[in-house]
Amino acid sequence: MLCLHYGGSLNRLGFRLLKWIFWFLSSKGNEYFCEVEEDFILDRFNLTGLNNEVANYAQALDLITDNLDDEIQDELRGSLDVQARLLYGLIHARWIVTARGLAKMLEKYKRADFGRCPRVLCQSQPLLPVGLTDIPYQKAVKLYCGRCEDIYSPKSSRHGSIDGAYFGTSFPHLLFLVYPTLIPPKAGPVDVGNASSRGGNDAEGNRARRRIRDDQEVYSEGMAEGFSTASAALKADRYRPRIFGFQIHETAKLQRWQEAVRDRQVARLEDLEDASHNV
Repeated sequence: MLCLHYGGSLNRLGFRLLKWIFWFLSSKGNEYFCEVEEDFILDRFNLTGLNNEVANYAQALDLITDNLDDEIQDELRGSLDVQARLLYGLIHARWIVTARGLAKMLEKYKRADFGRCPRVLCQSQPLLPVGLTDIPYQKAVKLYCGRCEDIYSPKSSRHGSIDGAYFGTSFPHLLFLVYPTLIPPKAGPVDVGNASSRGGNDAEGNRARRRIRDDQEVYSEGMAEGFSTASAALKADRYRPRIFGFQIHETAKLQRWQEAVRDRQVARLEDLEDASHNV
């Protein structure tokens, strides 16, 4: 607690800090975030460089800690609120790659708070949030499936508007590196979360299978005559997991094999399309 390290004068600061964080986390659309502990925020070493990323950095930090002067708060409340959200998001990205931050996000992962993979063969595998870049205002957050190793957009528009930099590019892969027993198998049932919820997961998986099957039927019926499946497959970008910018060795080896399989499938599609055109 703050009172043990900083004295009674900052004990009230810790109480005010929890108030702003509680308000932020309880706001709709912020369910992906976890609580950043106050001692992490108050340690200026953890915030190194963020003053160059956030305008009115000092005031935004004071707003997060509920230590902002009332007069300034009235004058700049609107703009400071935006900067405070940005600052907390960037702090959050640093927090969730620490040991305590990973443990908190692990609890949310086990509860499938981030949703489940829509692919049928993934059998409702829980997802993890990931950013495509560590630079704010560039890309929205995506959801990573450790089973099919692909990324998806959140279902909710509220979650889809969250900046991916608030989670960073390394988080889900670092989580599996720290907790290797959680790496999902490529086949078989999902073994994450409470066993009591598996019945509901089976029903959810059945609904997902029906929905995907219906979507595929509609897609095949509405396909244009000149549409090329092979060209569409070639245009699809391949997601490459990285930790602090470095591609994971085992994942890189697996992806080379997967890309070889993909190339063979694309070649097969091209042959089938050529054969259908010649008939």
